[in-house]
Amino acid sequence: MSNKTEEKKKAASKPARRGWFGHLFHSASAELADEMDAARAADVEAIVSPSRQIVNNFFDRKLAVGALALLVVMFIVMFVGPLLMPKYKDTYTDVTQQNMAPNMSLMKVPKELKNDIKTIDGYGTFTVGLSNAGKVYVWGSTQLGTTGIDIGDIPEEVQNAKIAMVAAGYDHIIAIGEDGKIYGWGAWQLGQYDTEAEYLARGKDPDPNIEFLSEDLRQSGVDVSHVKKLICGYQVSCILMDDGSFHLWGNKRTYANMDLFLRTPSLDDIAFTLNYIVGLNGQHKTIYTGSRDLFTLVKDNVNSNAVKTSEFLGDRTIEAITATNKNVALTLSDGTVAFSGDFNLDCTPAPTLAADEDYVQIVGGAYHYSALTNKGNVYSWGQNELDQTDLPKSTAGVTKLYHGANQTYGVNDSGQLVTSWGLKGYIFGTDTRGANIFQRIIQGGKMTMTIGAVAVIISSVIGIIIGCVSGYFGGKVDIFLMRVAEIFSAIPFLPFAMILSSVMGHMNISETMRIFIIMCILGVLTWPGLARLVRGQVLLARESEYVTAAKSMGVKESVIAFKHILPNVMSVILVSLMLDFGTCMLTESSLSYLGFGVQYPRPTWGNMLNGANNATIINAFWWEWVFTSLFLAVTTICINIVGDALRDVMDPKSSAEK
Repeated sequence: MSNKTEEKKKAASKPARRGWFGHLFHSASAELADEMDAARAADVEAIVSPSRQIVNNFFDRKLAVGALALLVVMFIVMFVGPLLMPKYKDTYTDVTQQNMAPNMSLMKVPKELKNDIKTIDGYGTFTVGLSNAGKVYVWGSTQLGTTGIDIGDIPEEVQNAKIAMVAAGYDHIIAIGEDGKIYGWGAWQLGQYDTEAEYLARGKDPDPNIEFLSEDLRQSGVDVSHVKKLICGYQVSCILMDDGSFHLWGNKRTYANMDLFLRTPSLDDIAFTLNYIVGLNGQHKTIYTGSRDLFTLVKDNVNSNAVKTSEFLGDRTIEAITATNKNVALTLSDGTVAFSGDFNLDCTPAPTLAADEDYVQIVGGAYHYSALTNKGNVYSWGQNELDQTDLPKSTAGVTKLYHGANQTYGVNDSGQLVTSWGLKGYIFGTDTRGANIFQRIIQGGKMTMTIGAVAVIISSVIGIIIGCVSGYFGGKVDIFLMRVAEIFSAIPFLPFAMILSSVMGHMNISETMRIFIIMCILGVLTWPGLARLVRGQVLLARESEYVTAAKSMGVKESVIAFKHILPNVMSVILVSLMLDFGTCMLTESSLSYLGFGVQYPRPTWGNMLNGANNATIINAFWWEWVFTSLFLAVTTICINIVGDALRDVMDPKSSAEK
């Protein structure tokens, strides 16, 4: 072989040398080839399990995924939320907090007042404050029901005057100017601050149940330097002078013993509970009410045993009284405090002070007390459903306490707000009984969903068994079971459920048993639809080859029906269960709305809407039905969206038709 031939062979066996352009062209060609290979691979159908394909198809539907996410959030909120509300009580009511609009500013002191506080006072849904400069401020929920009055609209004459004292009642405010003139604003229909002449001038008829502000007091005012106490209660007000005389006016229907106090010449102290006026006179040995058997027993703490006042006091005397809506705190001559009246069993007890520690100030809200001692310590006790006694981490610097209905404000010597604690507001407002709508929606949602879920489980068990047996065995068995289903279908559901519920109302059964029976009624009366659906699917599946093969192998009929056929039609059943769940929730809500389901005080979304089925609430107190309706509507709509999406992804024919 010649040398030239060998050189040619060597050259052919060596890789070709490429320049920069050659390398670039080769790289691009390789990438193109890879893309073509990937495209050819994509053309080959990947093998995916049916369940995986269903999941992929479901998550391709953005609306369904969003509805599912919202539904999961709803379930978490409704079932975890109650665990985070240990203070919640179904039976909680408060007439001073009725029909309050959504508001989170009940404890929000205006900026202009925070560094110049002279006094703060509250009784109901709003609080009034007075600065050392004599200016009045109002905050909280200031709309007074359906009256159209906003008590936050301070009269111009009050704004222009220098105010010396101010106090808030349930629906009105009384202020005294430094010149002794008396001002009032807010609701007036029951004589809260009018003289009789002013009341008649408004076009009202004389009312013997109203004690009007006297004309002399309106004209001459009072000597501010001798005013010991200005206090307002439930549509009633009082000015107590330091000589024991007092001026009392307002709605006599509110306090049963008001006429007796009007005939009393003098008092050393006075206070208002929710239903009674209490006073201190004579030898300071008893609480004066004008009626026997009222506050005649005294206890040394809120949870201790009560004894007669004379036995409890001994040589001590009562120096001052402070009242809440249900009870009275007595400041005694030895610096201790005692109590009279009613206390809930779960009240926070009053503290036990050291031997050298005494109370220097006690203030009372609607259901709680707060106190300051000579050592600068601050304490709170009483009812705590609204966080009234949950003290902040630090109360250092507090030298004076003021109260709202469910709030306490700590102020220093300079009139600056140091700290505050208590109820901040209601995110969804309150209902006609003063209960927190947000908390009842959470508790009611748990009940509504539980009833719906249990009812669906009961109906599913019955429907699946009857449908599967009827569809598989056919013949006389099928005819009999379907006739039974038709009988149940013919029962008018709502009327029948209402009749049964009404009958239960006259039976001596617990509310828990009543709820269980409602679940059973819903389940027993809603199974025929699912039974027919399962029957139809089983009729189709029993002619399949795998069923014939199982029969030829001698597999038992019951095993074929429930272990071979039923799992293959389970996708359709799941969709039906999802949709039935929403239907059962709506049915329970309908029954409760009509008054035949779960009864107050236990909340469900249905009976919460039942409390809002009159024109006044619908028009004036929209929050009492809007939020509950939204939760019910959003939940059921999300259930239906998820159910429809599951039906589409599990049934290719349904998707193809769309």
